[in-house]
Amino acid sequence: MKIKQISIFLENTTGRIAEVTGVLKAGGVNLRAIMIADTADFGILRVITDNYENAIKCLTEAKFTTRSTDVLAVSISDKVGSMYDVLSLFQKTGINIEYLYASLEKTGDTAIIIFKVEDVEKGLKVIEDNGLSGIGKF
Repeated sequence: MKIKQISIFLENTTGRIAEVTGVLKAGGVNLRAIMIADTADFGILRVITDNYENAIKCLTEAKFTTRSTDVLAVSISDKVGSMYDVLSLFQKTGINIEYLYASLEKTGDTAIIIFKVEDVEKGLKVIEDNGLSGIGKF
C-alpha cells in the first residue's frame, strides 16, 4: 500500500535529529521507520509515523522544513533471498527504485521494507498483482 513519508531538511549539526525526535515525542507521535541521508552541509531525515497529520502539525509548528512523499511499505518474509525476490520483481517490471530502507516494525517472520519508487502507482500495481502484502498504516 501507499503510505506517507515525511522528509525533514536539517542542518548537519550536533543535536538536530534529537530536536526532531523531541518535537515528535512531545506531540505523542511514534516513529515506525526512520533513515537519514547526509551531505557535508545538510541532511534529510525521512520518517514514517503512526500519525502523519499530527507529525506534520508538530514539525510545522516547530519551524522544520518538511516535504511529504508517497512510498510503498511492503511486508516480506524474514528469510534468505526475500529482498532479492522483491527487487527482481521490480527489475523485471521496469520499476525504478530511488531508495529503500527497513521499518522499525517487525512481526514474527516478516519485515517491512519502505520503497521510494519512481512511479508509485505502477509499483503498487506490481505489488498487488504478485500477491505481496502492502502496509497502509502503522
